[in-house]
Amino acid sequence: MARRGCGTWRELLAGRARKRKSAFGSGAELQEAALRLLDQHQNLNDFLLEVQDPVKPAGKDGAEHQEAPSESFLVSVLQEQASRLGVPTAILAAKNVVTSIERICQASASPSTVPLLNMDQRKRLSSLLQSIKDLLASNVFSRSFFCQEMWKMKDPPVLEAVWQLYRGDIIGLGQLLESNPSAPAAVEWLCSGLCGLCEQAVESSGDMELAGHVLSDFAIMFLQNGFQQNLELGMKLEFKKVPNVCHAVLQRMLTWVLDAVGKEKQEDVSMLRARRFWLNVFSVSLYNSAVHPDSLQQFFRHTLIEVLTYNPLLKVSDAIHMQKEWSFTRTCSLLTTLFRKLFVAFSAKESICQLQQVLETHEVNWQHVLSCVSTLAVCHAEAEQLFKDLLSHLLIKAFGNYDVENMITAFLIARQAALEGPAVFMPYSKWFKASFGNAGGHHTSSKKALVFLFEFLSELVPFEPAPYLKVHIMYPPFVPAKHRSVLLEYITLAKTRLDDLKVAIEDMGLYEDLSSTDESVQPQGQALHDVEKALQIFENTRKIPTSVIEASIFRRRYYTSRFLPALLRPRVLPKTPDVHMAFIDSLKRADKIPSNLYSTYMQACGAMKKKMLQDGSQAGTSHSKEPVEQLKADLDELRVLIVEQAKHEDVLAQIAVVSDRLARVFCHSGDESEDTAFRSPIQIDISAPRLEASHQSVVDLLLTSFCQNLIAASYFNPPDRQGPCLSLFVKMMCGHRNLLPSLLGRLCQLIYHQGPSLNNAHILGLAAFVVHLSESRALIPEVQANFGISQPVPAKLLSLPEFWNCLLECRTEESFAFCMRFCTAAVSYFMCKFSSCSHEDLCALLPPSLVKKLQYIVPRLSLEARGILCKEAKTDLLWNSLSHPSLNYRRASLCLWKQARFQELLKEEAFQLSFREWLLLELEVYSEKDILSASERQDFYYWAIYQWYLPAPSASGGCDGDLEKACGIIINTILDSSQRLDPGICSRSKTSVNPGIFCKLQEMVLELGCRQRLLSDCTRHFLLEILQERLKDRKPGSALGEQLWRQQELLLHRRILVELPASTLIMPCQKGKKTVLDCEDFFRFVNSELKNVCSRGYALSYDITSHFFRGLLNASLGCNKFAEAINDVLTACQTKCPILLLSAALWWPNLEPVLFSQWKRLFGVPLAEELERLRELKSSATSFLSSGVDFSPSEPPWISAAFLHCAVQQQSPRGQEREALKRLGADTQQLLVSLLFFSLMDLISAKIAPKEGVDFQTSLEWSLEILQCLEERDASWPLLFHSAEKDSRQYCVLRSAASDHHIRLLPLAFYSLTPGFHHKLLIREQTFLYVALDFYIQLLQLFVEGKDLPWPDQVGQSPDPTEHGDLLEVISTARRFLLGVIPQCPAQSFGNIQVLLATCEELDPELGATLLHILRPAAAMEMEEELVLF
Repeated sequence: MARRGCGTWRELLAGRARKRKSAFGSGAELQEAALRLLDQHQNLNDFLLEVQDPVKPAGKDGAEHQEAPSESFLVSVLQEQASRLGVPTAILAAKNVVTSIERICQASASPSTVPLLNMDQRKRLSSLLQSIKDLLASNVFSRSFFCQEMWKMKDPPVLEAVWQLYRGDIIGLGQLLESNPSAPAAVEWLCSGLCGLCEQAVESSGDMELAGHVLSDFAIMFLQNGFQQNLELGMKLEFKKVPNVCHAVLQRMLTWVLDAVGKEKQEDVSMLRARRFWLNVFSVSLYNSAVHPDSLQQFFRHTLIEVLTYNPLLKVSDAIHMQKEWSFTRTCSLLTTLFRKLFVAFSAKESICQLQQVLETHEVNWQHVLSCVSTLAVCHAEAEQLFKDLLSHLLIKAFGNYDVENMITAFLIARQAALEGPAVFMPYSKWFKASFGNAGGHHTSSKKALVFLFEFLSELVPFEPAPYLKVHIMYPPFVPAKHRSVLLEYITLAKTRLDDLKVAIEDMGLYEDLSSTDESVQPQGQALHDVEKALQIFENTRKIPTSVIEASIFRRRYYTSRFLPALLRPRVLPKTPDVHMAFIDSLKRADKIPSNLYSTYMQACGAMKKKMLQDGSQAGTSHSKEPVEQLKADLDELRVLIVEQAKHEDVLAQIAVVSDRLARVFCHSGDESEDTAFRSPIQIDISAPRLEASHQSVVDLLLTSFCQNLIAASYFNPPDRQGPCLSLFVKMMCGHRNLLPSLLGRLCQLIYHQGPSLNNAHILGLAAFVVHLSESRALIPEVQANFGISQPVPAKLLSLPEFWNCLLECRTEESFAFCMRFCTAAVSYFMCKFSSCSHEDLCALLPPSLVKKLQYIVPRLSLEARGILCKEAKTDLLWNSLSHPSLNYRRASLCLWKQARFQELLKEEAFQLSFREWLLLELEVYSEKDILSASERQDFYYWAIYQWYLPAPSASGGCDGDLEKACGIIINTILDSSQRLDPGICSRSKTSVNPGIFCKLQEMVLELGCRQRLLSDCTRHFLLEILQERLKDRKPGSALGEQLWRQQELLLHRRILVELPASTLIMPCQKGKKTVLDCEDFFRFVNSELKNVCSRGYALSYDITSHFFRGLLNASLGCNKFAEAINDVLTACQTKCPILLLSAALWWPNLEPVLFSQWKRLFGVPLAEELERLRELKSSATSFLSSGVDFSPSEPPWISAAFLHCAVQQQSPRGQEREALKRLGADTQQLLVSLLFFSLMDLISAKIAPKEGVDFQTSLEWSLEILQCLEERDASWPLLFHSAEKDSRQYCVLRSAASDHHIRLLPLAFYSLTPGFHHKLLIREQTFLYVALDFYIQLLQLFVEGKDLPWPDQVGQSPDPTEHGDLLEVISTARRFLLGVIPQCPAQSFGNIQVLLATCEELDPELGATLLHILRPAAAMEMEEELVLF
């Protein structure tokens, strides 16, 4: 044989001739002999495999030198042999090549034929291909004959051998297939080879790449020939068999894949991998420009139809029963992968249109159709709306033609899409309500349509799973009243089906969420959710929820077997009773918990506590780590897809896998039902958010995954080119309702509690997460925030943007810095992520609270931002500034501030930070921990108030240049801020207000006061108008919460009035040519409001009293006759506002030096007459008590009584009061009665305000001393309490001066005096019985209502019977007193009690009967006689 590197035969022979002497006579003889030898032994097949075409290196002249062509010998041999055989050389060459190929293919060591060659076979075939190319170059090779001979081989050729022939341009695959006389045989050979190719590819990683190339070339050929366009058909008419062969192969291979669907668990893993390898032919990128786009579309459309209509054996009833197993994550991965690859060639709309067309024209495989629906819903974000449109179209057609097929199709699609969760599609219950739950549904157009719907639903009943039947029962279709029987028949049928399924409608939860159709949720899980919801309602209302009461009566089975066991699960009871214990106690008192069950519960709780003490710690719930580890692996795989910039549909599919895993994790990690009601607010304890350890680990995994995905995606592209994957990832999380409380609680921990300690990467990741969470806020319920303080009223429900606003506080230097960093990162990310959105879309997506925080912080920290500077900044530059390692957030925030698009947002009303909102934020700042110094803060206030908000129009949150309006906003905001339930605010004093803000308020009030003095006709007191306006709509006494709010509000009003200049309380005005002081508005405010927050009952606090008198002196400076003006005001006080004079009497020791010092500074002349009179009254009372000087009451006597009473209270030591009372003159009855009134007020104050220092027993003794003195003088003191008598009008001024609360508690004080009531009083005072009976009725009413009595929790300590008295004992004492004195009262005493009789009989029938017996003795006697006769 010839060897590599040998020369021509002539050279070989010549060389041998030189070695030995030739036996031949001549060279011609020698040549002839050699040729005969070759003819006898030559092997053309070996020649074809061994002949090479070596090329020598270039010579000096640069030209390549080729050795003498060896193929000339091969050709000559072929020609010689062909001539001798009488056949064409090309035919002979083709035949020998086929033989060589056959030998190469048979040389495999494998017992069975494999589609790929081994290394030796591949090497030999490569040599053969070179020889064939040489033969083709010499035009001595017949392709057509070669193709025919190939199919005559004993065994079909190996697939790779044919592919190598194609790749070497020897033959075309189409030409080879066309030459096969049997198309079925060609199909069989191709399918067998392709299946083997897929199997060999997944078994050996070394063959994977080569198998991929082989498969792609065959796939291209299949599409080029099997799905030709018109132009191609004209060019390739010579191929008649090939299109059918290609179609058949693709169909067989698709069947090979689809046969494995549904048998995934039974199939060998390698076989599934082999089928998955074949799915590479559906990769659009495989074909690029090799296949006409229309051909590609045709192929994918054809495949989709084939998949949807493959083996349509399942019935609709099977689909109804089994469709839950066909969700995206439960469907065979082969099928979902195939669908995802097919959908790449179409838009979501085209895919759904194709699905609709198939449903209308073909008999379908429901498993494949519904799996297609799930895949579309998961992998296409816009599919939700398209499916809604499709469902609407199907319902219109169904009711238009009364077509059951369209109806069932609509129901199956709606249910299937809903299985993917609310983040993908609306829950089935919501769709059913929207479609049939209102009068506008298609079924309400006629009775026929209504009957059609219920006949359809009735036909489904035998196959329906229980959750769907529950939806139909709980959210029934709208039915007119006259057709109600149709609905009732269906409900009866559905309940019967539920009974067959052993699912009683009575076992449905009280607050069951029917938006999910997960049958795995057990009744115990739903009962736990019902308990949680009932506890929420009970905590807010302190009443047993109506639904629980109704269940205990009408749903007794569920209540006793499900609800109570869930409520009474044993636990370690807390030392201080919590809401859970209070709820159980309420049910126990209402006889809603059997005694034996309650006893068992308490014993179990005790046993659990004992076990916990023995173990040293309470055993936590064990959680399986396996699901969490699997979730972590799924999240890692998601990150890999994002890092590798995988296809969009691959990422979405992995998100769906994560969603399914997350559902499994929460099923394992908690006892609660998976169905958390969407409408139930999420409870978050802002002050101390608590998370279960297992839940926190899952949330941390998700947040970490999001941040890592964001960083990975941002490494390659800015946010606007990252696609919607992160949005869909967060939306998927929002679809898991049980996750949301833990997720928001963890965000509260990170943002509110740990924010300043987070680094830039953490902040950027959390900010982006918050942006995407806000994007999906429609899926998130409201948040019920608990601030960790006592709340008299339920906390307000917060929307998600309000929740962010609550977490992002600005109070200290650290919180300011964090808030600026977070909001800058969030808004910058948002502006970059949604840079292509319209202005309207931006406004709809962006949480306003983030923008408003920036509006507050950036100008506060940056002088440059206080000007009007904006320029266009590119969003990618904005993003680069955030992702730069040396991030400077102040510079980044200023860059964002200057961006023109951000400034455009600030023009929208929703994003404008109003003056009130700015003030609320500023009032939260801790001045001592502020990021600004005091001087910087004052500069900022001046800019913000006078340069920004005061001149700004009200449409943009300003004041329209109106100083009075600005003052009103400041005052209202201060009050609102002080009333807010906020842990940071509540930790400080409610009455402490930012001094800088108050300073500006004082400036503005003074400026307004100067302006009002210039306007002689101005009589409005705008400050009091503002305060009274806030109280106008509030109804005092309507509820405890409202009472507490009003009390706190009035205390704040008083604080504000005291902080403002004293002269603002009094309005100077012109009366002719005379300037007078107008106090009418202030008098009305004191009489209606301020007196009700004075704990002494008859006197205001010292601060407001002193403020009024100092303001009076200041205001009188503007009067021509200042002393006269002061006298007029104080004289008016006697009738219009007596409490001011009583307050002066109480606080005179403190008030006197202040006023006289001020008088001396301002006027330097003798005191005004009325002030001097007050001083004299105080001096006279003190002298009367200390030195025995006579005490002459002035007019009116109650003023003198007030000074005397206060002097007695301030005297130390005490004990001379009785002697002093005896020294009073005979004409001092009114003085003594007034003293009695003040002492009774102190008696009440001792009960309701013990911190005021008034001793109850001392006050009681003083009251009894006064009463005894009055009795000794036969004074008509009961007139003090009888407002209806003419003679009692002299005491009306006293009652008008007292607080409403003290007046309502006056019966309590009255009956504390019973030891001083003498028998002669009953005869002397005809009104006494009326007063005593009226007060007794009032006492009973107070006790029944319970809102005004001094309960121990109001006074802050436990009641002491010796000091405060027992309330019930007071009532008993009053009752015994009345029952004892009524028979002794003269007839004249009963003249005016008729009006009280009915109320008395209602509240105390026995006492009422006694009164009735005395009022009508004759009638009573007749009644007794009749009874005896009878």
